[in-house]
Amino acid sequence: MKRFFSCIILSFFLLLLPAGQASANNNDSIRLSLLTCAPGEEIYSLFGHTAIRYENPSQGIDVVFNYGLFSFNTPNFIFRFSLGETDYQLGATDYERFAAEYAFFGRSVWQQTLNLTDEEKTELIRLLQENYRPENRVYRYNFFYDNCATRPRDKIEESIAGKVIYPAEPQDGSHTFRDIVHQYCKGHPWARFGIDLCIGSEADQPITQRQMMFAPFYLMDAFDGAQIKGDSIQRPLITANELVVDATPEPDESSRMPTPLQCSLLLFILTAAATIYGIRRRTGLWGIDLFLFGMAGIVGCVLAFLALFSQHPAVSSNFLLLVFHPGQLFFLPYIIYCVRKGKKCWYLTLNLMVLTLFIVLFPVIPQRFDFAVVPLALVLLIRSASNLIVTSKKK
Repeated sequence: MKRFFSCIILSFFLLLLPAGQASANNNDSIRLSLLTCAPGEEIYSLFGHTAIRYENPSQGIDVVFNYGLFSFNTPNFIFRFSLGETDYQLGATDYERFAAEYAFFGRSVWQQTLNLTDEEKTELIRLLQENYRPENRVYRYNFFYDNCATRPRDKIEESIAGKVIYPAEPQDGSHTFRDIVHQYCKGHPWARFGIDLCIGSEADQPITQRQMMFAPFYLMDAFDGAQIKGDSIQRPLITANELVVDATPEPDESSRMPTPLQCSLLLFILTAAATIYGIRRRTGLWGIDLFLFGMAGIVGCVLAFLALFSQHPAVSSNFLLLVFHPGQLFFLPYIIYCVRKGKKCWYLTLNLMVLTLFIVLFPVIPQRFDFAVVPLALVLLIRSASNLIVTSKKK
């Protein structure tokens, strides 16, 4: 989730080698903690970030293991991201550099000290060292199931000699992936709109408490009340929780922009006015249709590509393909030909029926939509209907 623009500091990794091999008797001064970072303003940082901090004062070590490293400069990054083939990697960086960067961007950081035995500390350090090897550090990123929050959780659980019991949540099963996305996109309506376009009905299925931990702050809350259950005793997973970087967030400028709903309503009003003018003049406005159906078709091609080829979770069953689909683009030459010649277009007749069905069934379709898609669907509907009206008046 968080991209580091500085190089990975390998020298700190070299310092870790003797620490991982140290006797358990020398681990009393070692502290391992879960770091949870506040959201940023970039779309990839809206959900916050998670990392593991390793402190060994006796050897002067204070490093952060971070599973969120990626680079926009990777060849074919956008294409690979759309396919769900984005590779992230584990990095190690100096804590002071890590904290300074988050303070600079106005993002606070919370630290939860892990209540681990000496043997468990040694095992977690060993796991992190093993994972940091060049042949192991790269992994296939999955936003909901394998990301910078789930990886630290899994490594911590793997190091513990016992089972981590998370507090029972009364609302467990009532949340969905889309609910959590909306929660973290609050104040960023265009990010929410774009994500809602791409994710389909699978994102509206109830998820478990463990699945909620893909979001860093849900993981932090779960760790707060978690217990480690061993053979005979039970102990809390967290011994201390503190704010280690207290930063003031940057001013939010997104509220100054018009929202997707405002833009879609404006487009609907302008299209409706132009359509009424065209019907009164008994003329087709093929330039408007070229733009509207062309844009709808381009969006439809993206959604169809995600549904058919992407490995991203929750994008395969998207009912928005009823509105935005490749046919809007592929049949565009035929649509423009019919509009210019004043001929009845069978495709627009079919389009009118499908769009009417979508709008009528909108409340019961098993997928939550951003309401801004309703005016957009109405725009395509009235342009489809106008062709039938104009051609019928010409007979």
